[in-house]
Formats: sequence, C-alpha cells, structure tokens
Amino acid sequence: MSARNILVINCGSSSIKFALVNEAQETFILSGLAERLGSPEAVLHWQQGEHKDSLVLPGADHRLALSHLLPVVQQAAAGALHGIGHRVVHGGEHFSGASRLDAASLQAIRQVAPLAPLHNPANLQGIEAAMKLFPNLVQVAVFDTAFHQSLPEHAYRYALPQALYAEHGVRRYGFHGTSHRYVSRKAAQISDLAYDASSWLVAHLGNGSSTCAVENGHSRDTSMGLTPLEGLVMGTRSGDVDPNLHGHLARTLGWSLEQIDSMLNKDSGLLGLSGLSNDMRTLEQAREQGHAGATLAIEVFCYRLAKSLAAMSCALRRLDGLIFTGGIGENSALIRSKTVDHLGLLGLKLDTQANARCVRGVAGAIHADGHPRVLVVPTNEERQIALDTLALLD
Repeated sequence: MSARNILVINCGSSSIKFALVNEAQETFILSGLAERLGSPEAVLHWQQGEHKDSLVLPGADHRLALSHLLPVVQQAAAGALHGIGHRVVHGGEHFSGASRLDAASLQAIRQVAPLAPLHNPANLQGIEAAMKLFPNLVQVAVFDTAFHQSLPEHAYRYALPQALYAEHGVRRYGFHGTSHRYVSRKAAQISDLAYDASSWLVAHLGNGSSTCAVENGHSRDTSMGLTPLEGLVMGTRSGDVDPNLHGHLARTLGWSLEQIDSMLNKDSGLLGLSGLSNDMRTLEQAREQGHAGATLAIEVFCYRLAKSLAAMSCALRRLDGLIFTGGIGENSALIRSKTVDHLGLLGLKLDTQANARCVRGVAGAIHADGHPRVLVVPTNEERQIALDTLALLD
C-alpha cells in the first residue's frame, strides 16, 4: 500500500493553520495559513516545496476558505487524501485520546466548550465546515488535553469545594499534550530507550509555554491547569499569580472581571514585565543593549521555568532527561543555559558549544559529559495529529 496523506487542520477564531502530511515523509507536502477570516482582508497563504502562493478572499469565513483550499490540497495530494485530523484544544474528561468525529463526539466537544470559550467554538467551526466539504473522508479530533488525562487525582484536583469539580468540572486539565507526547517519544528514540520505560521532564516554550512530567509514556503532571493561563510566564500571559489578585484589583482599582482577565492573558508575561515585547528574540537583543525591562523579563521567565521543572520532578521516580522544545526551547541557547543554571540540585549542566549549536531545527544532546541528559527536540504537532488520525484509520 502506498504511503497515505492526512490533512491536518487547526482552526482559530479568525484563522486556519493547515498542513498536508504524508506518513512516509518528514517534511510537509503542503502547509499554510488562512488568516483574518470574516474581514475584508481575509487571505489564504500556502507553500508547496519552494513555491509560495496567496489568494485574497474578502469576507471569507472558515467554510469558504476551506472550499478554496480543497483543490490546492487535492492537487498536492495527487487526488489521494485519506483523512483529516483536527486539533481541538479542550476535550475535558470525556476524551483521553483521539476520536473519530461523529454526532456523539461533536456533541461532547460542544459540551466542554465553556472550559475553552476562545478555542473550542472556533475548532468546531472548522470541523463542521470540513465535514460538509469532505463528507466521505474519515475525520478525527486530536485534543491538547487528552495526553494529561493520565494525571493522578492528587495532581489534577484543586483544593476547592467538591461540588465545583463534581458539577462543573473545575480541575486541572493541562494543554500542549500533543507536543509533550511527540517530543518525549522522540527523545526516547534518540536516546535508545523504550518509551514505556523512560522518564522525562519537558519544557514546551513558545508564546504559550508549559512543563510536563512524562513517565513511561504517560503524563503525570503538567503546569497548565483549568485554562492555559496557569503555570509559567508566557508571551502575554502572567502564569501563576496570587489567586486573590482579582479581588485586590477589583477593590483598589475598581477593575471588572473582564478587565482583569484581559490583563492577565493579553498584557502580562514577557510583554508586561519588559514593557517592550512578547517576542523572546526581541528581548534577547534588547538585553544585550542593556534594556532593564528585557533583562528582568528573561530572568523571571527562566527562574519560574526552573521552579516549575523542579516541581514536576516530584511526579517522577527517576529522570532520564530534560527536553527543550517549542519556538523558544528549540532556538534560545540563552534561555536553556539560564534555566539549567537554576537546576544544579538535579545535577544538570550544559555543554556550552553543544547548546549554542542546537538552534534553527538542529536537534541533539546539549548536556555536559557526566551529567544527566538534556536534549533539544523540535516539536511537530501536525505530524503527531496525522499519526493519531492514521492510527484510527487502521
């Protein structure tokens, strides 16, 4: 049987990221982005090999953008498209793995939409549009939260009244599960270890960031919680703050819940600390030029990351290695170095030259000789979604 092609779709409220993945090829046949959907500036961009193209689609919604994408995908796949994999942010407690999409699974996704009001409704828009356009193709949902359904109760429960969990699902769910699963499996392969007999700390670092403890192929703890706001300092998200900050700001400044929520999600993190940018590349350049805010943002980011990784180690009985991934994790030698410097009690130490070499897609070991394993492993969530889709096809 020839190698199969899977279209991977990731829908935001006004965008669609997509990739055409062949199971036998490491690189994507086709990839691209439809952005500014629902506006006069809506546009579809795609790349196939070295060839790049764009199509302006004024006012296009998700369905119209997908209908224009269809012939491009069919041509790139030479007419052989075998399934569609959809990224869905929140699966609640209902989904512990990928699921074929049907009436029952769609209803379950709708039911947990209140847990991810910015994400699940947009994911559903893309799913429903794709199911109308591709009615004969198997379509699969892959959930960011599913990998973390293996957390023990003592790791996922908040110290809140029981009714909030039992009646409203208030608990820690975690996110970035597709990435944490992909890179921990890849790290085991690189290290010649059995995935189901290996233990990893993972730092997925980008505009959204999280840590995870992976033992024997299962997530045992993770830094994000009920929402993606909990945990690390991120691009514009605060990460952990005093839970009574809401009350303090409401009493002293008269802020509404909406104002506080917006500040914590959109105006905080690296952007809030630095007063300059949420982009780590910009902050590293500014730090070199003596910018105090950028310097502070980097210091806080690395210290809080190291604290989280040390906390995650409580979930493991041994440590086979620390993995850095995501846009920052794969490309910032400075962030990796500063973070590991805080983790001396775990025995971690980097090889300076190896650390400097692992940027722009270069994977590999960066630990100093005689010290525990530290790896840079580029993530590939689209490929993991395609593999999960293929598994259900089989």
